[in-house]
Amino acid sequence: MTELPDTLFSTLPAPIVENASGKGGVVLICEHAGQLLPESLGSLGLDTEAMSTHIAWDIGAAGLARALSQQLDAPVIMQRYSRLVFDCNRVIEAPDAIVEVSDGLPIPANQGLSTEDRLSRFNQIYAPFKQAVKQVIDDCLHQGTRPAIVCIHSFTPVFKGQQRSLDLGVIHDPTAPAFAGYILELGRQAGQYRIEPNQPYEARDGVTHTLQMHGVQRKLPNVMFEVRNDLVSDTRGQAQWAVRLERLISGALKIEAGKA
Repeated sequence: MTELPDTLFSTLPAPIVENASGKGGVVLICEHAGQLLPESLGSLGLDTEAMSTHIAWDIGAAGLARALSQQLDAPVIMQRYSRLVFDCNRVIEAPDAIVEVSDGLPIPANQGLSTEDRLSRFNQIYAPFKQAVKQVIDDCLHQGTRPAIVCIHSFTPVFKGQQRSLDLGVIHDPTAPAFAGYILELGRQAGQYRIEPNQPYEARDGVTHTLQMHGVQRKLPNVMFEVRNDLVSDTRGQAQWAVRLERLISGALKIEAGKA
């Protein structure tokens, strides 16, 4: 096993907030932006190779979120710690909030955790991130803006041995499909990429927690994007997809405004 480099360990606060004063009418959220591990938890029993793969983070998502933040002049909140410590797009009760096995690989330090262990991770990782997102949205609302909530994710081209040919997934909670519907229509009109609703995940997979918490409950437009990670693994791809997503989001905001 190759030991993890010191650069993967951190005692820093969990969330990163950039462009907090952005005026674009959108709040970007990237729950799986980082691959850091809290020093208190060590390596989770994993090596460098495992921590570099999609099981630890959404490859390219942070760079895409930052590029999109510039395109939209939007605040962006990113989780610096690995999803393997705690998945900030899950409720604490969800079995996959702290996975014991990810894409066939056992995570030794996640095996058989007590309720107290899970709560400790929740308080250390999830709670500060949730508060950072809430604060940014509150600030927007206090300034008279009702922002759209947009979550940025990437997915692996091959999962559990199955090839995925999708380029872009547009995911929504069943209780709030409208904004995602506008985006899907605009994406299909563009005709530049393979776009589908609720792929490669959907609400019943538990992936709309952030949308529910910060979008649906506050009656804000909301959507989750899943971009295939080989398309955004470098700065060129991230810039290209930031332009594409900006067009979809801005177009959907105009449609939303016209129906108000």
